[in-house]
Amino acid sequence: MAKTVKMRDKPIVFSALEVANICGVVNQTAINWIHNNYLKAFKTPGGQFRVYPEDLVEFMEKRNMRIPSDLLDCCNKKSVVTPKTVLVVDDDRALNDVVAKFLKTQDEAIQIIQAFDGFEAGSQMVAKQPKCIILDLDLPGIDGKKLCRHIKESEAFGKPAIIVVTAMDDPETEKECMELGVLKFFRKPLNLPELSSTIASLDD
Repeated sequence: MAKTVKMRDKPIVFSALEVANICGVVNQTAINWIHNNYLKAFKTPGGQFRVYPEDLVEFMEKRNMRIPSDLLDCCNKKSVVTPKTVLVVDDDRALNDVVAKFLKTQDEAIQIIQAFDGFEAGSQMVAKQPKCIILDLDLPGIDGKKLCRHIKESEAFGKPAIIVVTAMDDPETEKECMELGVLKFFRKPLNLPELSSTIASLDD
């Protein structure tokens, strides 16, 4: 018999074990669902899987599984929120980490994803559907402007806002990026408070 998961008065997410308990299966089965992309999940910095209630309900509905009433109630609570997801794409790992940590200090609810090359960025965009992408225009082997155009035109990425970061001081490049629909163009060294304010404006 599945155990009842106690709901909390804060943004709610479930561990793989809690998902298993709700669905009446063993922990490894829930992990396999996640690994096989049947069940949407994200990883904590410690590498643990976490699942939002809405994603679990959607998974169970598709498979005609009985959904516990307390899980449905949980989805209706105002305390259940989907954090704003921001993807930071920069091959400079030190700067990438600085940006990620600063944004987290400004908004504890924000979910930061990091990518260090174009391939990893593409995978994360498809899997996580971030609300905003902070994109280094100077990624090795990548035409940053073409990538911006691809992100804006493709339905696969969820139409995120794009914030461009570059070491180039080229007004023509800035003009081209803005014409592509980029939200903001930043030159390095980064103004981190202004970057954070730009991301916060997405909620307005």
